Amino acid sequence: MFAKELSVSLQMSTRIFKLLTRRKTDAGDTVSEMARCLSLLDLSALGVGATLGLGVYVLAGSVAKTVAGPAVCLSFLAAAIASAFAGVCYAEFAARVPKAGSAYVYSYVTVGEFIAFVIGWNLILEYVIGTASVARGLSNYIDALATNRISVTFRAWLPMDVSFLSQYPDLLAFLLVLVLTGLLAFGVKESSMLNNIFTVLNLLTVGLVIVCGSIKADTNNWKLPAVEGYGTGGFMPYGVAGVMAGAAKCFYGFVGFDAVATTGEEAKNPQKDIPLAIVISLLIIFGAYFAVSTVLTLMLPYYDQNADAPFPYAFDQVGWTTVKWIVTSGAVFALCTSMLGAMFPLPRVIYAMAKDGIVFKPLGRVHRWTQTPLVATILSGIFSGFMAMIFDLNQLIDMMSIGTLLAYTIVAVCVLILRYQVDGDQVVKSLDTDEYPATFYSGFVDIFNLHNNKEANVRSSRIANWSVAIFSIFAALLAAIIIHVPTLIFSEPFYCVGFVISLVAMLALVVVIARQPVVDVHLTFKVPLVPFIPCLSVFFNLYLMLELDLHTWIRFLVWLIIGFLIYFCYGIRNSVEGRKRNSQQLQLEERKPDSYSPYNPE
Repeated sequence: MFAKELSVSLQMSTRIFKLLTRRKTDAGDTVSEMARCLSLLDLSALGVGATLGLGVYVLAGSVAKTVAGPAVCLSFLAAAIASAFAGVCYAEFAARVPKAGSAYVYSYVTVGEFIAFVIGWNLILEYVIGTASVARGLSNYIDALATNRISVTFRAWLPMDVSFLSQYPDLLAFLLVLVLTGLLAFGVKESSMLNNIFTVLNLLTVGLVIVCGSIKADTNNWKLPAVEGYGTGGFMPYGVAGVMAGAAKCFYGFVGFDAVATTGEEAKNPQKDIPLAIVISLLIIFGAYFAVSTVLTLMLPYYDQNADAPFPYAFDQVGWTTVKWIVTSGAVFALCTSMLGAMFPLPRVIYAMAKDGIVFKPLGRVHRWTQTPLVATILSGIFSGFMAMIFDLNQLIDMMSIGTLLAYTIVAVCVLILRYQVDGDQVVKSLDTDEYPATFYSGFVDIFNLHNNKEANVRSSRIANWSVAIFSIFAALLAAIIIHVPTLIFSEPFYCVGFVISLVAMLALVVVIARQPVVDVHLTFKVPLVPFIPCLSVFFNLYLMLELDLHTWIRFLVWLIIGFLIYFCYGIRNSVEGRKRNSQQLQLEERKPDSYSPYNPE
């Protein structure tokens, strides 16, 4: 009886596992309903516009003042390196799967439906919070131009005395989101043209800051003595720890380049232009951040920066009032660009998930006239506007990074899986060579590929996949030790042993992965130095995730629970991929009686 129940449980577990890991098989075959109208210039402008916004106009001053000092430029460099690792992984997937949906589609093709849903659900969170946070920052800049009259009026008329909400409902931020939602719903080409114009104004504003700030630069501001409450002075007043803590915050400034990867069905030449646009936009963004942070800390002492609006304050302090107003006005247009770039990918991720049936299907309808996912665009705009209205800027920024970092981690893992994963034909070819007795020695030879096998097979794919999974676990453990017990690593034997074991295990697993034969596939772009760059991307992303506070993780878990309810109550039963497989299974079962006959020797 017990054996029968165990057998039934195992069969049920196997069935559920197959449901959760079913992969999308037609990602590149279906015809797109959306208009292919975006050039390389449009895609690059979208990447720059989506990313070069709130980070450059707020982040540089706030991180310099309290976290990194003048070394904030190094914080941006470290954040740029982590983002570049994720960026090249996105670029390879864009070359493999030129479809709308970004990391959602990429993970659906490689690791299965459930993980794809988790990634898509977190991308929705990223873009909603990104849109809301930029809308709130834009509202604050407009309020600054109006000498704070807007916020004072709303606070007097509609106060909200709730600790985890804004002090007042920001109706201006809500209206700004609705206006840009209407623009996006109208058409891709029209909103792309406006985005290009705003991006040019954004870059001109940044260029003006760099040129004018350089005139007022003073290198003595990088050699200041210690000031009470603001570190030890000099170029790195908060030390290396401050630079790395600043990098975790500056990472927010690079969130958004993945918007380019969601345009796979609207780019004219997605397999070539999307990877190029990602690389170009990241280079432009890093150059702008590095130059602006350098000039800003040379203009004024780091401890005298304004954390909310550093540019207007800095030019006001040096007596350039006209430049202050020009920069503030340019910042408003720049934040419009950033908000448009944050809003653009949101309905496309929802569209991709709805087309696959794992969220509500009406969200996947493309309007005949506008050729945009109209319902998804309008609903996501209303939701983003509501979030911008009830939460303040700091609360929104705190809620944003975790979903993004998880998506980046999964994309890096998927790059490794695809590089070593054999396709159906290769599986069949390798079955004959996969049947020999396993011994400890033969296992050791396979793990390190001592026979120098050059062709991937089932066994090498499994070794690579398990190595990637175990590497991720040790990477999270090493990051946790570095973050939470940095002063005890070499003084406490327990933490020292954990640190050494994690580091050695990670290095050994990278060697194991590198020794496995790679599947040779022609792509317009490939991540260089595989597996080293994807493995570094996994480690950096996990490190930055573990830097986030407990409240962020709690909000993240609540968001995941809502998503799981949608998936297990609706998505798992309405999945297009699931229904297709059920149909194929029924066809096979119907053919079996016809194909079998006592008079047919076959």
